[in-house]
Amino acid sequence: MKQATGKKITAVTVLALSLVFSGCGVKNQSNAQTKNAAPNESASVTKSSNAVNPKLPNIEILAMGGTIAGTGSTAAQTTGYQAGVLTPDQLIEAVPSLKDIANLSAAQVAKIDSGTSNTDAVMVKLAKEVQKTLDDPKCDGVVITHGTDTLEETAYFLDLTVHSDKPIVIVGSMRPSTAMSADGPLNLYNAVALAGSKEAQGKGVLISLNDKIGNARDTFKTSTTGVDTFKNPELGYLGYMQGGKPYFYNLPVRKHTSQSEFDIRKP
Repeated sequence: MKQATGKKITAVTVLALSLVFSGCGVKNQSNAQTKNAAPNESASVTKSSNAVNPKLPNIEILAMGGTIAGTGSTAAQTTGYQAGVLTPDQLIEAVPSLKDIANLSAAQVAKIDSGTSNTDAVMVKLAKEVQKTLDDPKCDGVVITHGTDTLEETAYFLDLTVHSDKPIVIVGSMRPSTAMSADGPLNLYNAVALAGSKEAQGKGVLISLNDKIGNARDTFKTSTTGVDTFKNPELGYLGYMQGGKPYFYNLPVRKHTSQSEFDIRKP
């Protein structure tokens, strides 16, 4: 377990260092489209929003594709489905109660199967979009829907390079949207609730799945099919989501986001 986490930390830190020395000029790697990925590997950032309630937090959902936006041919299909099919608007429409907890705007940043298509260039593009979104004084937090295969790497990269104390929550699912007992809708609801909470401020990038809250540095995927897959066996979770509210029991103490030595804003 420690070795797996160490490899993630090393690999993502090397990428962050490369940004410092190359001026964020990360070249896109060649990546063949997998047969289970949506046709469009990446997408231009197009935005939509719902009606504004001044009493609710303003949360931006940045969609990256993945299983949470995936579809299968039957309700029993939980493997071999097509990832990244649904748009962010469709994800929001599947959870009507989201409008009761936040003013939502949404943008499609990429439409990929994160296992093979999440290149350095894609992560840099996302980091810049997250930074730009959080720099808007009207925005209170960001939720990123993402494939689970490289969710932990993206989370840690954002934790190192985005400078903001506003909540950044990355979320995914282990079952496609069409599966019976799909975990995506509740995961998304909890992620939006977490991003809109005061408790999540200043805690760096948070990973939220299956009612758990993990930190970006030490949380990692432990199962390719189980919904309770993102864990931190050595240090434990930061907290839990219950009834749409976050309860924190631990805090991340390593430098992150606004305290990080890396900065996606620097040319």
